[in-house]
Amino acid sequence: MHSVSWKRNIVFFLSGQTISLLGTSMVQFAIMWHITLTTQSGVMMTVAILCGFVPTFILSPFAGVWADRYNRKKLIALADAGIAAATLLLALLFLAGYKPLWPLFLISAIRAVGTSVQMPAVGAFLPQLVPEDQLMRVNAVNGSIQSFISLVSPMAGAALLTFANMETIFLIDVATAAAAIFLLMRFVREKPAERPAAAEGEERAGYFAEMLKGFRYVRGSRHLVHFFLFTAVYMIAVAPAAFLTPLQTARSFGTEYWRLTAIEVAFSGGMIAGGALMAAWGGFRNRTFTMAAGMALFGAFTIGLGAAPVFPVYIAFMAAAGLTMPMFNTTSYTLLQEKVEGEYLGRVFGVMSMLSGSMMPIGMLIFGPVADVVAIEWLLIGTGAFMLLQGLLVFADKTLVSWGRPSAAEKPSG
Repeated sequence: MHSVSWKRNIVFFLSGQTISLLGTSMVQFAIMWHITLTTQSGVMMTVAILCGFVPTFILSPFAGVWADRYNRKKLIALADAGIAAATLLLALLFLAGYKPLWPLFLISAIRAVGTSVQMPAVGAFLPQLVPEDQLMRVNAVNGSIQSFISLVSPMAGAALLTFANMETIFLIDVATAAAAIFLLMRFVREKPAERPAAAEGEERAGYFAEMLKGFRYVRGSRHLVHFFLFTAVYMIAVAPAAFLTPLQTARSFGTEYWRLTAIEVAFSGGMIAGGALMAAWGGFRNRTFTMAAGMALFGAFTIGLGAAPVFPVYIAFMAAAGLTMPMFNTTSYTLLQEKVEGEYLGRVFGVMSMLSGSMMPIGMLIFGPVADVVAIEWLLIGTGAFMLLQGLLVFADKTLVSWGRPSAAEKPSG
């Protein structure tokens, strides 16, 4: 693919994804705020979170099969269209004055279904657009864009709600999805996906058979087994830093809204800067070293969050933690895109989506109740030390180190 061609492709693709993600994020915040303000119920909030979590966990492995079986560009467009159609239905219900809570839960579940289809498809689609030696930088830019949207979408959503109603926000999401679909289908030209040709007379395996084949591929690769084991444990350990820091801030530094805003801005700002750093630097030549350094540094700064004596120091550690997060996130996605056989890439990203959507909630099931009997500072220090140690163990893992080498590593055989 000519250099000008792939750059043009990725500009249109990321532009469309950015527009769509901004609309989606604003709607997600609007739904959560609406449920919070109208019910003020922890049970209702839990139901809303489960509606967004359970479909992703269940469908991600199947979505991985679809990403390997069907046209990935069309899958991304169909997922966007499905989410937009559900949001449009919700807007029409609100415009008609029908505003019970159950459609919000249903739409949240439908949106989660669309996201679970889209995530493996996007992860597997990028190598069809970008030369392999540019994947790290493109993933880093994409990560910075997502971090920026996570920073501005709550502010944009809150600003819209001050002079517009929920229906308007829903319709904005429909418009952004339509724009994203148009850019994707009209301007993005991908190279063919790597798919094995079936033998003469051979029928394509069923969904379950293909899904199981994907799981066997992962299980049969020492590289992927080690990678997913370390990733799953790391995501569980990240949970206190990801979810309990607002509660820690309220308990230890004060309940003012500006403090809660400050920690979100610091972390998101750090992630934006970290993504830019990864785009410019590209990481170590051995991908595993970059991933391990990200784990270890995030652990060290999490210890700092637990030990910070005053709020300005706490904010500095929060920004530093955000800065190191792309070292792990960007590198792990790039490593999969570079090393996994193209015919299995969707299914492997399905496993990754399942882990990323489930491990941190599992971590909260562990650490959430503990936070009511143990100071959050100690939880942060303990999990930070664990992640620091885990990063050092990844440095010493010969299987992952060999996989991360740009020349010696080979794609796993399934």
